[in-house]
Amino acid sequence: MAKSATIQIKLQSTADTGYYYVTKKNPRSPNTTEKLEFKKYDPIARKHVIFKEGKIK
Repeated sequence: MAKSATIQIKLQSTADTGYYYVTKKNPRSPNTTEKLEFKKYDPIARKHVIFKEGKIK
């Protein structure tokens, strides 16, 4: 079987609550060369904050 083209990444909250989302990313895509940033809901901070891409350990 072929290896999957997507990798799992962790979207870490910038509010320093320790909350994170896990999602997939295609590293071979020419459109996603820089690290991802999304504005998502942090239930610990109880507001929308910016989440930045990080590695899963």
